Amino acid sequence: MYEPIRSKSAVHVVDGSHSAPQYPQSSRGEALDIQLAGHLAALLAVTDELGLEDGGAARIAEQVTRLRGSQPVRVSYPALSDGADTATLHRRAHDLAARALLVAASRADTAVA
Repeated sequence: MYEPIRSKSAVHVVDGSHSAPQYPQSSRGEALDIQLAGHLAALLAVTDELGLEDGGAARIAEQVTRLRGSQPVRVSYPALSDGADTATLHRRAHDLAARALLVAASRADTAVA
């Protein structure tokens, strides 16, 4: 009824004909670093847009610099006058902070958390 396979298929043959992928491979830790740096950079942009100058933006910029190896681009925005825009930006900042915290927790980065 059942006859086992006696020869290896082409998938299982290791003869050197299969070369390594031509794109760079990154580890899970490197992928999380990239993702965390992206979330923190977006949070920094929203923080700058809100005009918050309490030192939190500087700490976020330090973490982005640590993760990326270069300082993030900072843009100064005009002061916001509409309360609805401020509320939307605060909501976006909270969402980005939550995402950054989730990634920081998954990579056990207590400095960012």
